[in-house]
Amino acid sequence: MNKKLLIIILLAGALVLPNIALAGDELSGMATKLQGVFVTIGGAVVTIGWIVAGILYLTSAGSPERMKTAKTAIVAAIIGTILVIIAGTTNEATNFIKQYWTK
Repeated sequence: MNKKLLIIILLAGALVLPNIALAGDELSGMATKLQGVFVTIGGAVVTIGWIVAGILYLTSAGSPERMKTAKTAIVAAIIGTILVIIAGTTNEATNFIKQYWTK
């Protein structure tokens, strides 16, 4: 097994398991805690993606191949940002819809 993958799995487990344990017996509490962990991790990954994409763009120096790589990285960072925002707001949206339909 790749060492990097093993480290990522162990780190994710170390971040997720305590939050699940502290959520209590409620499934919604566990889901909310788990969502918070994933949004935090996703936000960190997206931030790193933006930094890498910016560095790639700044160091492309007019090279068409490197410029194309940088633009691809920027598009990936935009998509990642949108996904993290959507993931962060789904819980509030479902609670709003649930309150609207249960009136």
